[in-house]
Order: sequence, then C-alpha cells, then structure tokens
Amino acid sequence: MAWAGTTKLIDNFDRAQEFGTTPGQNGWTIADTSTGGAPTYLCATEDGGAAVLTLANTNEAEIVTLYHNDVLAFDVRKINQVWWVAKVAGIDAVTTLTIGVGSARHDTDDTVAVNAWFRMEGSVSTSALLYESDDGTTDDNDNSAGTTLAAVYKKLLIDFTQGLDKVRFFVDGVLVGTTDMSALGAGQNVQPIVQLQKASGTGVPAVTIAQFGVSYNWSYGA
Repeated sequence: MAWAGTTKLIDNFDRAQEFGTTPGQNGWTIADTSTGGAPTYLCATEDGGAAVLTLANTNEAEIVTLYHNDVLAFDVRKINQVWWVAKVAGIDAVTTLTIGVGSARHDTDDTVAVNAWFRMEGSVSTSALLYESDDGTTDDNDNSAGTTLAAVYKKLLIDFTQGLDKVRFFVDGVLVGTTDMSALGAGQNVQPIVQLQKASGTGVPAVTIAQFGVSYNWSYGA
C-alpha cells in the first residue's frame, strides 16, 4: 500500500534562542567567519518572533550564514513552495545578502552547486533585489526583480509547482521572474540558507527573518 501527501513546515522564530555552530531547534545552525568582530545571531521578540543576523562593526571581512548545517532534507523535485518573510538594515556597498535554498554551503555563494534564491549586491544597489538559480548546468544569475528590500518586511517566495522548467519568484505575491532548472539531476536535495556578508568596513548590516516556510510533497510504500 502507498501513502502520499503534502507537508508544510513553518518557523516564526518565536522563542528565546541564540543560534550556534551546533544545530539547534529545527536544525538551524550558524557558520561565522569573523575573527576580530563578534556578529550576533539570535531570536528577537519583534512582531512575535524573528531571527536577526547582525554583522560586527569591526573592519574585517565577515560572513554569517543561518542554514541547516548542510543537512539537505528537501528534494527540489518535491518542493511546492519555499518562502521567507524578511527585512534588512544597514546594507552598504560592501554587503551581500542571499536568501533561499541551496545545496552545501560555501563562503562564495555562486560556488553552491544547486540553488534558487533572492540576492542583494550592495556594490550595485543597497536595496534592489535579484533572483537567481543554478541546476548544476545552467547558472542563471543577477536577474532584476524590479523591486527592493529594505526596512519593511516582504515575503520572498519561490514556487516550483509549474515544473522545474518554470521556477517562479514572487515578492509579496507579485511574480517578478522565472528561471529554468530542468537540467537538475534526480534526487538533488537542498537546505534553507540566509547568508549575510561584508567585504570590509565598520558597517553593521543586518537581516531580520520573521518567518521561514516550505511546502513539499511526500510519499512512501509500494
């Protein structure tokens, strides 16, 4: 006998938690490359709960990633939608932010083999959103979403329900673009990733995540 269905996982980060390098509640883990500074990464009580990543005011290169410690639990072919509700502060010309899903984490985002995410490149714009995907064959980068992310929460949603040849990117319910991930190999899994980094300087860029969610199909049995 076979069983099948759909599961939805939602995290509002509505708890007292400081994220660490050891996986914590719901698998969330921090990777932190700072050496002299002390970035912070913890849950806040704002709006009922939020995960806040803030880089330090130390003049150094820093990368802070909130992710699932490279435990790749979600098969891209079974994901319906994945979303983040986020806002930012202090983004400057040396800041880069990536929000979405990807395979094994890397300090250089574009090195992540498989991904679908939103991105901000402060060197180009401190508020403009891009959308990108990579299926291991086609690396589709730097597409303008035609909208911004700043001090007000926005819902960033990636929809896979139309097939991997039409992965759709939405901001607050508005379609901003599509990519083609149809060359993706079978059984390719990903994890949620939020990566905030700066190249230098004493700026303190921050990202606040009010919600992460994913809807995916499951099945088992003969």
